[in-house]
Amino acid sequence: MKRKMKILIADDEPLFLQTTGELLRGAGYDCTCVSDGHAAEEALTRERFDLILSDLNMPGNLRLELLRHGRNNWPAIPLIVITGVPSLPSAIESVRLGIADYLLKPVSYPDLLGSIRRVLAETSTAPTRRLLPDSDISQAAEMAPEIVGRSPKIIELHDVIDRISGTSANVLITGESGTGKEVVAREIHRRSPRSAHPFQIIDCTAIPDTLFESVVFGHVKGSFTGAIKDQDGLLGHCQHGTVFFDEIGELPFLLQAKLLRAVQEQTYTPVGQNEPRSFDARIICATNRNLEFDVAAGRFRRDLYYRLAVIHIELPPLRDRGEDVMLLAEHFRKLLSTTPRMTPEFSPEVLARFNEYSWPGNIRELRNVVESALAMARTSWVELSDLPPLLTQAARTVPDQSPVGENATGRVGALEAAEREYLDSLLARNLGNVSKSAHEAGMSRQGLHKLLKKHGISANDYRQRQHQ
Repeated sequence: MKRKMKILIADDEPLFLQTTGELLRGAGYDCTCVSDGHAAEEALTRERFDLILSDLNMPGNLRLELLRHGRNNWPAIPLIVITGVPSLPSAIESVRLGIADYLLKPVSYPDLLGSIRRVLAETSTAPTRRLLPDSDISQAAEMAPEIVGRSPKIIELHDVIDRISGTSANVLITGESGTGKEVVAREIHRRSPRSAHPFQIIDCTAIPDTLFESVVFGHVKGSFTGAIKDQDGLLGHCQHGTVFFDEIGELPFLLQAKLLRAVQEQTYTPVGQNEPRSFDARIICATNRNLEFDVAAGRFRRDLYYRLAVIHIELPPLRDRGEDVMLLAEHFRKLLSTTPRMTPEFSPEVLARFNEYSWPGNIRELRNVVESALAMARTSWVELSDLPPLLTQAARTVPDQSPVGENATGRVGALEAAEREYLDSLLARNLGNVSKSAHEAGMSRQGLHKLLKKHGISANDYRQRQHQ
């Protein structure tokens, strides 16, 4: 039987603690509930958890002690913050510490469950999102499994990284989800003259739109209600280092102009201050969107795109990396061996299936499959019956390479069309109910709304069908 994912819930509101624990247990999770930060840290020392869901304003975390100690002592465990009393200083510090998500009470159960599912799926292979001490940055990059490989595209990738690391040119990294964009960004930083300085992650999907300026640029005392002291933004924490804007394609259009000024002039102005501050940092951005399409559609500023994409690195999907699939599978087999007994080998049939499969989730999916197969293996061999059903039922499926639509070209166009088709069927099944659709897709309402906006789809059209 597959091990249940363990979630530690820390909140000083008894009703929220009880109901959330019961709901998540009903969804198949093993939950431990505690009422303060001290009890949470005690639980973390006794047991292994896969996720922490924590309130901000509770005993033992009034100064974010649980968040800071959690990042330092248990950096591999993702942390979702949920609060009914949001404040800009806490939001800034939470993002700086590398939280996985920041939710505001009251939060709907579908949104909470969608966030938990997304974070657990992403964390299984994603590099640990934390502020690494300078001495650990090199080690973190060297441990990155996504750069394992000897296919021509990966050899070329290493060559490009070598050539650009010594410069300060801005870099845009694109590619499908799970291809290792953050790992490549860390590697560029590690090989650069800036490696002794901070590598600061700014996740554009984790910062509420209304807080973006204060979180990124900072604010001065008295600039708004609740601004009781000066607060540096995230850009102020990465002087002489590298700032990594993840999911840059999700940045709202109105905020793109503010980021453009910072990128263009290497200055930023904290909220409530008139004098700009200078900063010296290399800017690396990543997205799984096609920004050229978004520029043409008016969703992304053309001037900002050209400023960010001085150097453009397109990461290949795993299905295009040939023998790297086998190298990565073997790498994960050894990496995930945690038991004293001999780690099972892959049978020839399993290796053949690995080679046939299209790996739509890329390296992240491959690692999950290997981890699951090792846990299910009954003998010294991993057999086909040990693989997840998706792999035992499906042969290799190569996305259609033919153009789809007037703006779609090749693989990207095919993926865009497939995504739109999925959204169409999802909304049709749920009669335009966005909450139910997001719950079924395992994402937040906000995330689904962004996808619908991207494809110009209106949920109202599907609601109207119900009455026809």
